[in-house]
Amino acid sequence: MAATVLFSFFGVLLLLGAPIVVALGVASMAVYVVNGQDISSLIELAFSAINSFPLMALPSFILAGALMGDAGIARRLIYIAEELAGPAAGGLGAATVIACMFFGAISGSGPATTAAVGMLVIPAMIERGYGKSYPAALTATAGGLGVVIPPSMPLIIYGVTANESISAMFMAGVIPGVLLGVGLVTANYIAAKRNGYQTEGHSYDVKRVAKALKDGIWSLMAPVVILGGIYSGLFTPTEAAVVSIFYALFVGIFIHKESSLRGLNEAFQSTTWLTGRVLIIMFTATAFGRILVEHQIPAMIAQGILYVTDSLWLIWVLVIGFLLIVGMFIEILATIMIVTPVLLPVMVELGVDPVHFGIVLVVSLGIGFSTPPLGENMFISSSIANVSIERISVRALPLVGSMVVIDLVLAFFPELSLMLPRIMGF
Repeated sequence: MAATVLFSFFGVLLLLGAPIVVALGVASMAVYVVNGQDISSLIELAFSAINSFPLMALPSFILAGALMGDAGIARRLIYIAEELAGPAAGGLGAATVIACMFFGAISGSGPATTAAVGMLVIPAMIERGYGKSYPAALTATAGGLGVVIPPSMPLIIYGVTANESISAMFMAGVIPGVLLGVGLVTANYIAAKRNGYQTEGHSYDVKRVAKALKDGIWSLMAPVVILGGIYSGLFTPTEAAVVSIFYALFVGIFIHKESSLRGLNEAFQSTTWLTGRVLIIMFTATAFGRILVEHQIPAMIAQGILYVTDSLWLIWVLVIGFLLIVGMFIEILATIMIVTPVLLPVMVELGVDPVHFGIVLVVSLGIGFSTPPLGENMFISSSIANVSIERISVRALPLVGSMVVIDLVLAFFPELSLMLPRIMGF
């Protein structure tokens, strides 16, 4: 009865176009009303989920990413990436992917990465003959790397939801993030050779690369300071987030001298909006997840999956397929909060490490950033390139395909995710 009420209200509200937070909250309250339970206990439970010390890292990393964009760090990272890509076919496209990896290691946000990098590279790619739809598709897809490469907001949310070490999740995301980047660079190279996309044509110059690295040394040091401090034990992920804010202010004011009061004001505004959005989703998603657990719905789903097959490989394919579809319609943070209590017990019962499952979960859902109809990254890149979502979607198919292949590889070879956390002793 509880499951019927919960999913009926949730599904109907989504079909009516209600925001995900409204659908989660109303569906949860409906179950309590039908069962005659006190709603105040549900509210207390949901509030306790966001009253968490690790979650303090969330607004701090969001603010740090915004401040680093204003400090000129993103622009220097893109310049470095372009010089490293060299004169190869699709070199500026490869530079876009590399820049998204760099900035993803700072902002931890897919949409923030797409906006910061896209504003600079999409016009440049259009000017150099890449067309309009392909630069937008590539930037939207590469922007999704920001949810895997640490520090990452989705990895923080998963760590809190699954009660796993955030430091371990960050370390586990390093190799998968690099593999996804390599996959996108390869797909970009194939597309560039097929369509004749080139860079501006200058030869690879070691002196020019060295100059770019020298000019952008403070930009490159940002992830080193943040992640190095975490893994050396100097500070926790939450403390690292605060350190990254002061680092961004220091570089922007005293080194690059590009920070402004207007940029600071805009950074605070975007941080307030994004943080509030994330926390209210967590509030309602926690209540939703608790009802699932109370009525043993995850156990029922587990039995249903195991009834179909006991092959771990086939179960991984089913789970990834399910997550790819869900990621097309529901925002990633809400999805993590909803599906983790459902799927994690199933995968643990099959012998899957929770950290490994978390990486595959975040990668699968992160692909949803570049797939319609939700596709947050696509809407951002579409507005920058002034091209329709439909045209971007077609050009993004091979790029998304490369990410799906890497996702399956990560699922079937858990050591790719678990090797670094084990070496570091997490």
